[in-house]
Amino acid sequence: MLRINDKITIEDWELVEQFVRASGPGGQNVNKVSSAVELRFEAERSPNLPDPVKRRLRRIAGRRWTKDGAVVIQVQEERSQARNRDIARERLAELIAKALVVPKRRVPTKVSANQKRKRVEAKKARADVKDKRGWER
Repeated sequence: MLRINDKITIEDWELVEQFVRASGPGGQNVNKVSSAVELRFEAERSPNLPDPVKRRLRRIAGRRWTKDGAVVIQVQEERSQARNRDIARERLAELIAKALVVPKRRVPTKVSANQKRKRVEAKKARADVKDKRGWER
């Protein structure tokens, strides 16, 4: 079971872990042991996530979101399979925690007339300075 917050937990049956051989350094060990982990979470079908959270998770996950609505996280940083597994679960928890945060609504604002006037006056003043800098007429 993966605990996200007080209200949301991801059950073990919702997670599918597949262990594969990792690339990179590791000597002979890298050819023998499947230490990399691919964690798959069927987010679209999860009964524990509300629909708005699923939509935000889809946007946040980006390329990690599959066509069938799953989040796939791959980790091969450590030589230990157990450590890679823990890292993958932590990353999934962070991703879901980010999706739980409702973004603040942007309030469109207008530039005040006074600010527009000041900007134009400053441009004119600068233009005058540059104009007077030139050669005699």
